[in-house]
Amino acid sequence: MDRLKIGISACFFHPDPVRKVAASKTLQFIEQSTAHWVMSLGALPFMVPAPSGDTFRGDVAVADYARALDGIVMHGGADVWPGNYGEEPLRPEWSGDRLRDEYEMALVRAFSAAGKPVFGICRGLQLINVAHGGTLYQDIATQKPGSRTHRDADAYDLNFHDVSILPGTRLADLLGGPGAHKINSVHHQGIKDLAPGFTVEATSPDDGVIEAIRATGDAWIHAVQWHPEFHRAELGVVDDSPLLKDFLDAAQAARRTL
Repeated sequence: MDRLKIGISACFFHPDPVRKVAASKTLQFIEQSTAHWVMSLGALPFMVPAPSGDTFRGDVAVADYARALDGIVMHGGADVWPGNYGEEPLRPEWSGDRLRDEYEMALVRAFSAAGKPVFGICRGLQLINVAHGGTLYQDIATQKPGSRTHRDADAYDLNFHDVSILPGTRLADLLGGPGAHKINSVHHQGIKDLAPGFTVEATSPDDGVIEAIRATGDAWIHAVQWHPEFHRAELGVVDDSPLLKDFLDAAQAARRTL
């Protein structure tokens, strides 16, 4: 069987003098759980390394990966740099990762231009929104008083709450209808102004924070604020496998038409 080849965007560890391993080097990695989630329905995951950097002297570009692979998953991780949506960081620790942003925005553009589907997870949703002209709350708790706790550092992926799936959306079709569904929540930033050309598919019923979006144009772009790769049935959370299957079906359709 010719398995689908799915890219996963890389997380960055920039040089850090206190790090015990390769302190002077930039490290790029993906989380095992994300790779295993892509594998769970038979696809082959590939980390897409950033071709830019101090030592790169070749002619490989993200567009080459967009041609070679069938789709891309935009990984979770660091904050998005506020300068990408016209703001200054409210605190130094919310400055984000500008270099990673540039690389991932190029990935979104390249895969969309190649007619390949893009699926965003957590930071991936935020990055996709900013890449298309939207803005973010740099910190939900600070900028949206009275909001629920969307990130608990101690609980991490075991911090749960319900999301409200909106009626008439593709997400409602995939998850068995509109209404409340239990998900995990591991983020302190979120969408403030939705990007043009996108529609909201789910919100947090407690505070209105946007939890899922989908492109309304020709490009197949879907993103969720939660982490489907961390979901396990015994936790009582929503079954996210239809989301992955929908993404892989889009990748298969793109392969047939290109």
